[in-house]
Amino acid sequence: MEREKAIQLLKKYNKQEFHIRHALTVEQVMRYFAKENGQDEEFWGLVGLLHDVDFEQYPEEHCQKAPELLKEMDASQEMIHAICSHGYGICSEVKPEKEMEKILFAVDELTGLIWAATKMRPSQSTKDMEVTSLKKKFKDKKFAAGCSRDTIKQGAEQLGWELNELFEKTLQAMKNSEDKVEEEMNKNYKSKG
Repeated sequence: MEREKAIQLLKKYNKQEFHIRHALTVEQVMRYFAKENGQDEEFWGLVGLLHDVDFEQYPEEHCQKAPELLKEMDASQEMIHAICSHGYGICSEVKPEKEMEKILFAVDELTGLIWAATKMRPSQSTKDMEVTSLKKKFKDKKFAAGCSRDTIKQGAEQLGWELNELFEKTLQAMKNSEDKVEEEMNKNYKSKG
């Protein structure tokens, strides 16, 4: 399965710029972690790209509808399991087992929190964000209240990482991929005119 098919499936079920940006961001973050771990960047990236494929149109069936949609592009059982596992304990009973699944579980909510914090910065960029700033936003329960702190903590625990390590690595992944995500958004997804 190549990225073009994944992009077509993503766009079929996701129209809002926010959801597309989140998918592209998580794709790049997963590619970063795959590279750091000597794993298959393409596969990890596609799992990140499609992890919320069903969320925009089927929010009440999130992670339940995904297998059906993913079968449209003949996704492997491994991919379906990985994607469904990111909602473990919230909207899915599929537990993250592999390292990649645990990373996806941990970074999904955290990338949302980092993105929200980025929008508050004068630069609107992750590139000048420090982990200390991210920690303050994390502690402020009113800030980006939809980003579950408990899920982020649970994700770090599943990985056997300190919260600080998860923050540092995920922030670095977003810094490294920010330009690529922005370029793809501007080229293919921003409303023109």
